[in-house]
Amino acid sequence: MKPISAVIAEDEPLLAESLKRELARAWPALFVAAVVGDGESAVKEALALQPDVLFLDIQMPVMTGLEAAFSLAEQLPDSHNLPLLVFVTAYDQYAVQAFEVQAVDYVLKPVRADRLAKTIERVQQRLALQASEPPSAASFDATTSQLRQIMQSMVPPQPRLERIQASRQTASGTTIHMVPMDDVVYFEAADKYIRVLTAEQEYLIRTPLKELIGQLDPNVFWQVHRGTVVRVNSIASVHRDESFKVMLKLRERPETLAVSRLYGYLFKAM
Repeated sequence: MKPISAVIAEDEPLLAESLKRELARAWPALFVAAVVGDGESAVKEALALQPDVLFLDIQMPVMTGLEAAFSLAEQLPDSHNLPLLVFVTAYDQYAVQAFEVQAVDYVLKPVRADRLAKTIERVQQRLALQASEPPSAASFDATTSQLRQIMQSMVPPQPRLERIQASRQTASGTTIHMVPMDDVVYFEAADKYIRVLTAEQEYLIRTPLKELIGQLDPNVFWQVHRGTVVRVNSIASVHRDESFKVMLKLRERPETLAVSRLYGYLFKAM
């Protein structure tokens, strides 16, 4: 029988070692498959190792624990479930957010043995429940929806873009265009650039997609994949194939865009 496994993400080495030590004492059967110091590594290891439990420090540089959980959900294959989430934090305000995203529990720093024992009990109960009743698509959607709402609430409002400065390669060199947002059909991440697709042209920008999304009207543009944002009014039809994958046909362009599991909820009523 495969042992229950965990990954710990904590940017303070002493605290990470303390949590690992306390886990070994309170739950000897738990196998800690990896200990990492940042959110990006947590996502990478969780995808590779598929742990049952993921201990995430909420406040980590570059990518927070909440962002790491959401990024993991974005990249998980359709056949995989999210690991149980336990957030580790020094602040009670984040503990409330942890429960809002249906985390199993939270652990306050410094880790206390009695509090960790209660967390372990909750984790074990959830694991036993999953063994008899595997997580559903509805549970995945609810958790990721709540993660999304909390992350959006933590980002200050930004002015909406009316036009975007984008480049286009021609035979004579590079030309900068001011592209009206009303002309954009969709955005697609490509290496270090984002492709900006209008009905007839393709341009490039270097703005990170995460930053760009914050400047787009969410009622006009929907993110449908990790690297794709589409104008809602440019969607001509929505198709589900035999494996329930969602594909979008566009009005102004011939491409078909894939919708990842994370964003399938947008089209549940269609």
